[in-house]
Amino acid sequence: MLHIGIVAGEESGDQLAADLVHSLKQHLPDLQVTGIGGQHLENAGCEILYPVEKLAVMGIYEVFSRMFEILSIRRKVRDFFLDHPPDVFIGVDAPDFNFSLEKQLRKAGIKTIHYVSPSIWAWREYRLKSIGRSIDKMLTLYPFEIPYYEKYKIPAEFVGHPLASRIPLQTNREAARQRLGLPLDRKIIAVFPGSRRSELERLVNPFLDSLELCRQADPSLCFISNLTGENACAYVRKQADNRTPALNICYFTGKPLDVMEAADVILLASGTAALEAMLMKRPMVVAYKVNWLSYQIIKRMVRMPYVSLPNVIAGRLVVPEFLQTDCVPEKIAPEIISWLNNEEKIKRQVELFEDLHRQIRADSQTLLAKAVLDVINAEN
Repeated sequence: MLHIGIVAGEESGDQLAADLVHSLKQHLPDLQVTGIGGQHLENAGCEILYPVEKLAVMGIYEVFSRMFEILSIRRKVRDFFLDHPPDVFIGVDAPDFNFSLEKQLRKAGIKTIHYVSPSIWAWREYRLKSIGRSIDKMLTLYPFEIPYYEKYKIPAEFVGHPLASRIPLQTNREAARQRLGLPLDRKIIAVFPGSRRSELERLVNPFLDSLELCRQADPSLCFISNLTGENACAYVRKQADNRTPALNICYFTGKPLDVMEAADVILLASGTAALEAMLMKRPMVVAYKVNWLSYQIIKRMVRMPYVSLPNVIAGRLVVPEFLQTDCVPEKIAPEIISWLNNEEKIKRQVELFEDLHRQIRADSQTLLAKAVLDVINAEN
């Protein structure tokens, strides 16, 4: 029986890891999987050593405040896999946690794969030499990442983004609204303020205030949101009830793609949600801010002008971004409103998103399984 070790560092990685395990189990039904993950990975049959929430920390300051706990977890996970060596270890995203772990395991003779390239194209190309010493293969979600690894002679394969394979090129707003019980004859704005507590504390209020400005401009607007986890739901509901009760937001859980598909425009935190909105072909406004100290450090290191994935994939600004001091209602709300009644602008955006969708689409299930099995079967 083959044994795979796996570590997913946050919710989006948990879904990717689960997709990978499902792909492998089509070839290896008795596959044993152990590691760190969330509900998706557990449902895929993984024995969970630590829940994904233990690693889901965003921002340099936030990571530093929990450094000792995270280092302790990594040490214990390393010792577990050294005592119970898997046929291959797969780190899914979470580069700061996984690369060090992968390096130590590979040094002990365990084959290692990293799935989801870190943002070396933005600010970490200098890490490629170290990455090359840590892994046997890199699996990338986007084709533009491969040349960076070829430059340093690191084995890498583009496997596509699983979401791009699952989501059709054309979506259906009316059908989504019917599934969710939403009105067909009103403009709808969806809001995704993030899932981590640190994100919510910084973004919920400016997001709510932005929506309130939109409501004041057009009282017929409808507002919806999909929230992840009971704590996030409770926090956002309380803030909205106290701050902007007139919005009357309709909340959903576990239906992020349906909520996006039902919307006319989406206000969201930067991250995986921006990619999802792009694949759902919905106009979006991206807004984000981090701890002041984290921002001061990051802005001196980042060399890419964009943070949201649609802009990175396109190589130009196709999605508006309001970051740090620009993350204010007075800038966000007019941008949202500008999308609501400009059919020609929306049509161009949809066509662009369809093109970007095609660029990252591949037979991910087949490519993932083959890439992992090739590493397992390769001679040392």
